[in-house]
Amino acid sequence: MDKGERRLTERVLSDYRWYLIREERSCGTIEKYIRDLGEFRRWLGGRAVSKQETIGWKEYLLSKGLNPATVNAKLSALNGLFRYLGWEGCRVKFLRIQRRVFRDTARELTREEYFRLLEAARSAGREYLALLMEAICSTGIRVSEVRYLTVEAALAGRAEVCMKGKIRTILLPGKLCRKLLKYARKEKTVRGEIFLTKEGRGMSRSQIWRQMKKLCVRAGVKSSKVFPHNLRHLFATVFYRTCRDIVKLADVLGHSSIETTRIYLLTTGAEHARHLERLHLIC
Repeated sequence: MDKGERRLTERVLSDYRWYLIREERSCGTIEKYIRDLGEFRRWLGGRAVSKQETIGWKEYLLSKGLNPATVNAKLSALNGLFRYLGWEGCRVKFLRIQRRVFRDTARELTREEYFRLLEAARSAGREYLALLMEAICSTGIRVSEVRYLTVEAALAGRAEVCMKGKIRTILLPGKLCRKLLKYARKEKTVRGEIFLTKEGRGMSRSQIWRQMKKLCVRAGVKSSKVFPHNLRHLFATVFYRTCRDIVKLADVLGHSSIETTRIYLLTTGAEHARHLERLHLIC
């Protein structure tokens, strides 16, 4: 290998993973970055990294018809690695995306659909899954924060969540606490995490995602609407409609910027269309 060549090796990715761990990035973020970087490495096929290659990678992602936000997320993983390695000349510009004013209806989970998912879980004998979805949707926690739903938190009525270098307190509804403690007693869990696998380990993001997807047909809800993060979106929507305080909602969700919270409050395309109709600007 020439001295000036930049090669993306397994060793480089391994070192970068440890760097992200030391930076206290969340497990989900680290896994996504490494997964995206592995995809880029396979696409390179042994070629050296260069500005031309990273532009080619960007064009390849666009040719696959990926959502612009998805493309930018993959480019962000790449640019982060290049910054770490000092390969600044290889970084690539993000796609410019106009701010959206409404959310895709095909991905909007309604309150009624949420209750159908709960009923589908219970009728399938998956009471624990229904309770897990209720816990996420009634508190607005991230799926990666489920591990903070402990017996101790249910007894105290609050969970201390530490994510992304920040600590915030999540209040747990009284009814949810009672249901969590009842489930913990049934499972003979006296301390620690409540939602565990049969092997006694915490449930991963992918495990929760897969189990929710299995409910789609039984619940009559489109698969595109069923994923853990959509429960957090539903919480945000209902919370804001109740209190109309976006600053308070940002605090509850753990957002540093209200601009991030604003994304959660986009109306659906159907609602946006109704607003346009009410303008009565067509003769």
